[in-house]
Amino acid sequence: MTELFADINGVKICYEIKGEGYPIVLVHGFGSKKETWRGQFDPLSQRFKVIRFDNRGAGKSDRPIMTYTMEVFADDIRGLMDHLQIKKAHIVGSSLGGMIVQNFIIKYPEYVSKVVLINTNYGTPDEQGPNVYKKFRLDYLANLKEDPEKTFWDGARVSYHIRFRKQMEANPKKIFYELWSPEDLIKDSTINPPTPSDIEAQANALITHRTYERLGEIKNETLLIAASHDRVCPKSVMVEMHEIIPNSILKVINKAGHSSPLSRAPEVNQTIMSFLEPTQEQIVEIRE
Repeated sequence: MTELFADINGVKICYEIKGEGYPIVLVHGFGSKKETWRGQFDPLSQRFKVIRFDNRGAGKSDRPIMTYTMEVFADDIRGLMDHLQIKKAHIVGSSLGGMIVQNFIIKYPEYVSKVVLINTNYGTPDEQGPNVYKKFRLDYLANLKEDPEKTFWDGARVSYHIRFRKQMEANPKKIFYELWSPEDLIKDSTINPPTPSDIEAQANALITHRTYERLGEIKNETLLIAASHDRVCPKSVMVEMHEIIPNSILKVINKAGHSSPLSRAPEVNQTIMSFLEPTQEQIVEIRE
C-alpha cells in the first residue's frame, strides 16, 4: 500500500486510499495512527473507497508544536477531502476519532453522508477526563521504550475483553480474522510512536470537546457502535448519545472492550457495511 502526503492547512498529512466506490473517511483515536484501522481498512475497501490518515501529531504526519483543538482536527478532515476532491463522504471515527467526527459534522454537515461513531463520548464537564487519558498515554509511552511487549499486554487489560485477551496471550502469532496478530500490534506500537508533546497536544484538544448540547444538531443518519465492556468510553454514554441524536441507531458489541474494531472486526465490519449500503443517489454520484 502506497502512503501519500498532502499539505493540509500548512501541515503534511499522511494518508492511504484503497478500494473503489463511495468514499469512507476513517478517523483514528488518541495516541494512535492510521494503522489502528487494521481490522477495517481491507474489508471495507472491498465495497467502498476507503481513506485512512494520520491525524496531525500522529504517525507519519507532521507534529507541529501548537495548541490543538477539535476545530483544528475537523478543519484537517475538510482540507484532506478538498485535496482529494471529495465533496461528500461517510465519516467513521473511533474513540478520539469519534469526538473529532462529532465536531466535524457539526461544523461541516454538507461534507457528510452517513456517520459512524465507535466507542466514543461527548466530552466531560472539566479537565479530569482529558487528564486521565493524558496520564495513561504518557505512562504507556514511557513503558513502551523499556519493554514494548509487556507494555502492550498491560494495555490489553483495559482495551480487550478478558476472554479475547486470553486467546491473544495463548498464541501471539495467531492471525485473527486473516487481518492481524498480536505480534503485528506490538510491532505497530514501536513504529512512529507519539512523543510526550504529541500526547500533551491531543489531551489539550480533548478539553475542547463539548458536544453534549449540540448532538441534536446532527441530522445525518448515524450509527453508534458501543462495546459492552468498554472501560474507556462506557456503553452508558453511547446510550445517552443515541437518545439525543435524532436519526441514530445503536449497536452494542457484546463481550468486547474499547478495541472492539480489532477484537470483533467481522461483527463491527458487517454492522458498518449494512448501515452504509449505498443509496441510489450515491450510486449516481459514483457513476458521474
